[in-house]
Amino acid sequence: MTDQSTVQEVAPDDPGTARPPRRRRVPRGTTSHARSFSPGFIAKLILIGTVDALGVYGILSAWAVSQWGILAFLVVALAGANWAYFSRRMLPAKYLVPGLVFLVVYQLFAMAYTGYVAFTNYGDGHNSTKADAITQIAAQNERRVEGSPALPLTVVQNGDELGFAVVTEDGDAQVGTAEQPFEDVDATVESGRITEVPGWEVLGFAQVAADQEAITSLRVPFSDDPADGSVRTQDGSTGYVFQSTLEYDAASDTFTDAETGTVYTPGEGGNFVSEDGQRLTPGWRVGVGFDNFTAMVTDSRMAGPFAQIFVWTFAFAFLSVVTTFALGLFLAITFNEPRVRGRKVYRSLLILPYAFPGFLSALVWRGMLNERFGLINEVLLGGASIPWLSDPWLAKAAIIGVNLWLGFPYMFLICTGALQSIPHDMTEAARIDGAGRWRIFRSLTLPLLMVSVAPLLISSFAFNFNNFSLIYMLTGGGPNFVGTPYVVGHTDILISMVYSVAFESGVKQYGVASALSIVIFLIVGVISYLGFRRTRTLEEI
Repeated sequence: MTDQSTVQEVAPDDPGTARPPRRRRVPRGTTSHARSFSPGFIAKLILIGTVDALGVYGILSAWAVSQWGILAFLVVALAGANWAYFSRRMLPAKYLVPGLVFLVVYQLFAMAYTGYVAFTNYGDGHNSTKADAITQIAAQNERRVEGSPALPLTVVQNGDELGFAVVTEDGDAQVGTAEQPFEDVDATVESGRITEVPGWEVLGFAQVAADQEAITSLRVPFSDDPADGSVRTQDGSTGYVFQSTLEYDAASDTFTDAETGTVYTPGEGGNFVSEDGQRLTPGWRVGVGFDNFTAMVTDSRMAGPFAQIFVWTFAFAFLSVVTTFALGLFLAITFNEPRVRGRKVYRSLLILPYAFPGFLSALVWRGMLNERFGLINEVLLGGASIPWLSDPWLAKAAIIGVNLWLGFPYMFLICTGALQSIPHDMTEAARIDGAGRWRIFRSLTLPLLMVSVAPLLISSFAFNFNNFSLIYMLTGGGPNFVGTPYVVGHTDILISMVYSVAFESGVKQYGVASALSIVIFLIVGVISYLGFRRTRTLEEI
């Protein structure tokens, strides 16, 4: 074992003697900052105590909803944090633990969950489990039971939870909620109506009227068996018994329509389906294999638009990098020339587009490119009516132009820095050897420049490949394709197409959107890998 001690000098017993001070060994860690009651330790104790309190709350919440994965992660994270911050030997972990936790939550978990969703039918109509789908199907197909009594009903509330209190035909007082079936309670009944329930607030007429939508949509079941029916109300004072017209048989795992006799059996797509193909909604989440990955090319309505969007995404990213780099490099070379007067002023002005938020600039350009009222058509072009944002090709050209305006200052800055790092002696030696300006630029300046700039060009390509804000703010992806199942347009790139599929196409398809996200990740990853491998050859210059 290593010696975990330090040496301290001790003054001699007699100050008048010439003997050197005695030495004694003090065990290392007896005055550890991790456990000494200093102001820093107290602050750390309060901070970790707050984290522990929030973590325990999260653990209890995860326990309540049976989210065992989240519960296990919180337990491990809290144990690791306390061990790291109160241990004598875990100094490096004190700096690594916060970053590792955020890495797991915001990167690894997000990637893993996206991968999981990509292989499921998760989306509108398939949001939850099969048990939830059975409950919802039974609830959505309820009808009032003929001849059932009208029950005196009182609306009650416990915190944010609404419930019904009813008096049965036998005179029993019962209370229930959407999650908890009716059960007997010791309530105060006056004139055949419940007026007070222990632990519950009885709502008055004004409160019922203010929350009428939630009350009329509330259904309280008699038991856990949907076949027993439930109580619903339309006026907040009288309840009626409703039963589902679809009867679920747990033994055969089927729904049967009580009126027509149609039988619905579980299908592979996560729905109950009849023999003639009729489906009951909602369904439940199931695995679909690689169907989400092939959906864009197997659906004839999407194959063509998807191919155009795929090609346009690469073209947009490539042209954005080429145009911004070319203009930025040209301006950097121009204002790197010592003979240009006022270079500092020009450089300051040229970075102004980079100083403004990109989404605000895109909105300003959208107004300037308006076909009827935009500054470009009305003022610069003398009242012309050019459809900058409604014609597919002009809209793409407008996007490239606006992105050039937004992106060239960044390239100008990095090229200026790279040019100033090139030794002046090398260019002078080239001139002495008889090389011209173009020869010096092509064989000396550009190769040395690319050593520093090439990795940034690759990252710029990846950024523009996912430049969602510009597309969304400037054109919204339009003009839209006709006859497609999703709201996608000619100027959409893959990332904006993902957003449209997930949120803007009426029926949300999170599975398909996740599959597209994985495709984007793989494309950008492969291109970045190949690009960085290519830049290694430049480092040999």
